[in-house]
Amino acid sequence: MQTPDSRWRRWTRKRSRWAAAVAALVVLAGAGTWTAVADDRAPAVHREDRTMRIDGVSLDTSYFTSGGSERRPAVLIGHGFGGSKDDVRAQAEELAGAGYAVMTWSARGFGKSGGEISLNAPDREVKDVSGLIDWLARRPEVQLDAKGDPRVGVTGASYGGAVSLLAAGYDRRVDAIAPVITYWNLADALFPDGVFKKLWAGIFVTSGGGCEKFEKQLCAMYERVAVSGKPDAAARALLSERSPSAVGDRIKVPALIVQGQTDSLFPLGQADAMARTISGNGAPVAVDWIAGGHDGGDMESGRVENRIGAWFDRYLKEDKGAGTGPAFRVTRTGGIDSTDGAARRRGASSDTYPGLSSGDRQIELTATSDGPGIAGAGTPASGGRSGGSADRRTQTFRNPAGANPPAISAVPGVGGGIAQLSSLGVGLSIDFPGQYARFDSAPLDTSMRITGSPTVRVKVTAGQGDAVLFGKVYDVSPDGKQQVLPAQLVAPYRITPERQNKTVELTLPAVDHALDAGHRLRLVLSATDLGYASPAEPTTYSVSLAGPLTVPTAPAVKTASAALPWWTWGLPAAAAVIALALLLTARRRTATPAPDPVLAEVPLQITGLSKKYAKSADRYAVKDLSFRVEKGQVLGLLGPNGAGKTTTLRMLMGLITPDDGEIRVFGNAIRPGAPVLSRVGSFVEGAGFLPHLSGRANLELYWQATGRPAGDSHIEEALEIAGLGDALARAVRTYSQGMRQRLAIAQAMLGMPDLLILDEPTNGLDPPQIREMRDVMIRYAAGGRTVIVSSHLLSEVEQSCTHLVVMDRGRLVQAGPVAEITGSGDMLLVTVAEEIAEPLVEKIAALPGIGSAVRTDDGLGLLVRLDGANSSRLIAELVRLDVPLTGVGPHRRLEDAFLTLISGGSA
Repeated sequence: MQTPDSRWRRWTRKRSRWAAAVAALVVLAGAGTWTAVADDRAPAVHREDRTMRIDGVSLDTSYFTSGGSERRPAVLIGHGFGGSKDDVRAQAEELAGAGYAVMTWSARGFGKSGGEISLNAPDREVKDVSGLIDWLARRPEVQLDAKGDPRVGVTGASYGGAVSLLAAGYDRRVDAIAPVITYWNLADALFPDGVFKKLWAGIFVTSGGGCEKFEKQLCAMYERVAVSGKPDAAARALLSERSPSAVGDRIKVPALIVQGQTDSLFPLGQADAMARTISGNGAPVAVDWIAGGHDGGDMESGRVENRIGAWFDRYLKEDKGAGTGPAFRVTRTGGIDSTDGAARRRGASSDTYPGLSSGDRQIELTATSDGPGIAGAGTPASGGRSGGSADRRTQTFRNPAGANPPAISAVPGVGGGIAQLSSLGVGLSIDFPGQYARFDSAPLDTSMRITGSPTVRVKVTAGQGDAVLFGKVYDVSPDGKQQVLPAQLVAPYRITPERQNKTVELTLPAVDHALDAGHRLRLVLSATDLGYASPAEPTTYSVSLAGPLTVPTAPAVKTASAALPWWTWGLPAAAAVIALALLLTARRRTATPAPDPVLAEVPLQITGLSKKYAKSADRYAVKDLSFRVEKGQVLGLLGPNGAGKTTTLRMLMGLITPDDGEIRVFGNAIRPGAPVLSRVGSFVEGAGFLPHLSGRANLELYWQATGRPAGDSHIEEALEIAGLGDALARAVRTYSQGMRQRLAIAQAMLGMPDLLILDEPTNGLDPPQIREMRDVMIRYAAGGRTVIVSSHLLSEVEQSCTHLVVMDRGRLVQAGPVAEITGSGDMLLVTVAEEIAEPLVEKIAALPGIGSAVRTDDGLGLLVRLDGANSSRLIAELVRLDVPLTGVGPHRRLEDAFLTLISGGSA
C-alpha cells in the first residue's frame, strides 16, 4: 500500500502446486506495443505494453528488456496502493538497462486493469503474479532454473511490497524479494492491539476509489468496523489471511527489507516481524530503515533502488562480487548542510540485525503533573491528577465523552514534515489536560540513542469497559520548555477488563532517536488520539507504574564517520534548530499590539511596511509601503519581477517578519500564528499534496488537520469552484499542473475565509480556466469578502479586479480603483455608428499630432494615441473626414498605465 504516498512512491523458489492451472488461464490480448528508451550510458530499453487476462480479469502490463538475445533473470515490480504500473516505470527501465527482463503491471482495480480490489487475496492478486511468472517462463530471453521456472525476483513498495512477500510464500519459483515500506500483518497494521486506526483506514479506502471498488466482503468489513469503532474477530481474520504473515513459514528466499522511520501506517515493528520470521526460515535477510515513510520525508529512492539492484545481482545473477550492504542499516540525521539548509544524512550499520530490543537500559520514572496541556510548540504537557500514592507512581485521568478533543501525534500528510524535524530537536504534538498520565525520568547523565522499541510495565484500571490508551515517549529539553515526539509515533493499547489491575507490558513505538545529556524521557499515556477510534463513553482511567522504562540502545550499530569536520555543519544546524523552534513556538517573545476597534471591519491596512534583503543593511525588498483594502474589493497587486509583491504577501501571512511598519487584518496586528489568520485563506507559492490521495481526500485531510469542525469547511462549495469534476476521485499524482493549481486554490477557499490571498493563481491554467478563475474571484468578493490577487496577466487583472496597488522596487507607485488608474492619459477611445474602412483608419493615423490609430476588435471604435494633438483638434479632424462619431473619451489599457507607472523600473 503506498497509500497514500509516492514521495506516499516506486515502489520469490520453485513451481507452485497450481502453476499449470494458472498458465492455462493466461490469454494474450493483442500483439502488444513496443517503444524504446535510450541514453548514452546504457543500452536501449524496449517496452512492450500488453493486456493479459487471468481468470477473466484483464491486467495492464509492461515488459522491459534491453539489447541482446542472451538469457537473463527477470524482475517483477509491484506498485503502491492507489497507483498503477506507470509509477514504477523509471525503476523498471533502470533494471532492464542493467540486464534484467522486467515486468510491471497494474493490480486489480487500479490503472487500466479490471477486477475488484481484493487486498492481495491469494486466489486473486497473488494468483495474478503467478500468472505473470508463467508468461515470463515462456520468454526466450528469460533465464530458467527448470522448465516453466524462471529465475525471478519481486520488489515493490507498500501494496507492491506486500505482494512480493506473498508471491514468495505462495509460488516456490520466486528466488529473491525486496519489499519496501510494507506490512507483514495488515490486521496488526490497521487494528493494532485491537484499536481501530480509523484515519489511515479511511484514507486507504478513499485512495482505492471508494468502498464500491473493493471486493464486497472487504467493503462490508470496513463499514462495520468504521461504524462500531472497534474491530471484531471476523475483521481481523479477513485481513490476516491476506497478509504475508499467513504464509511466513513458507518464505525462504533472500529478502532485503526496507522500512520507513516516519511511518504511522506500517511502523518498524512490521519489518521486524518479517525479518525475524524469514531469517528464522534460514534465508539471508538485510534490514534497512530509511528516513521517510508513509507520513512523508526522504524516501532515499536512488540509494534504495541501487541497493535493490545489488541485491538482485547477488541472488539472481549470482554475482558473488555484488555488495549487498550490511545486515542492518539505519539512516540518521547528522546536522544541516550549510549550502542549502537541508538535513545531512548519515548511515549507521551493524553486521547483524539487532531487532527492537538490543542493549536495554533501565530508566526510572516518576509521575508528574505540572504545566499546560499543549505539548510541543515550546511548552510542556501536563498530566492528569496524581493518584496520591507515596511514590507518586499512579495517575488518574479521564476519557472524554465522544473522545473529543483528541490528542494529536501523527497526522497522515501533515505529520511527515514534523516527524523529520524531530531528528533536529523540534517537535509538535498536542495532549489535552486531564486526558492522560505523565511520567518523567531524571535528567540523563550522558547522551543516549534509542534504537528499537522501549517497553514499560504498568497496571491499568477503567471505570467501565475496555481501557484504550495511547503510549508515547518524549524527549524533553533540560528547561522543560521543549519536548519532541520522535517520528510523531504513538502506540495504541486495548486493555480488557480481565487484564485490568494486573501488570501488563506495553511496547512503545520503535524509533531511532538521539537524546543529549541533561534531557529527560517522558512517558505519556493518553486516552485519545486523532488517528484512532476511542470509546465514546466517558470514563476514568487509572495508571500506575510497575517498573522502569526499558530503552533499547543497540550498541552494535555504529554511525558512519562524517565526511566533513563537525563545525562545517554544527553551527548551521544550531541556527536551523533555533529558527525552526521559533517558527513552531506557540506564542511570540514580543508583546503583540492590542486590536484596533476602529479597523475591526477593515480586511487589511498596511502602514509603513519595510523589509530589508537578507545580509543587507540598506537594500530593501519592501520600503515604506502603505495601503488599505476594503470589504468587497478584488485588489490586484502588480509590479515587475523584484517589485516586492511576494515578500509583501509572505509578511501578510505571518510567514516572515517585517523590519518596520505594521500589518493589521480586521484590526489585529499580524504575528506568526496570530489567531486572526484563521480568517485568511491563502495560495502563496503553491501547495503540497499527498500524491497517492485523491483531490477530495487531500482537502478533507487538510481541513481535519486544522482542528476546526467539519461543517465549517464548505468543502462542496470549494470543490465546485475548483471545477475538477471526476478528477476529484483520482490520485493527485495524475493531475496536470493546472489541475493542481485549481485544487490548491480550492484548499485556500476552505472555510470561506473573509480575506483570500492568491499569488499568481492562473499559473498553469488554460484560457477557459483563467476565465473561470476570474469569475470565481468576482463572485467570491461579491458576497462581502475580499480578494487580493498578485498576477502578471494584466488583461485578467483589468477584467477581474476593482482596485489596484502598483509596486516597483519595493515601493508603492500608485493605488486606487482600476478605472481611475486606466482612465487618464494620452489614449482616447473613439466610438462610431458604423464600421470604419481601413483606408480611413490610415488617414486618421497620418493626421498631425496623432501617434497611432487602430480599430477595436468589434470594428465600431478606434483607439487613438495622441502625440501633440489634443482631443478638441482630433474631434474637428474626424468631423472633417465624415467619421460617424458617437463618442470620444479617455482610454488607457492597464498595460499602458502599468508601463507608464513603472517607467525606468525593471519591467
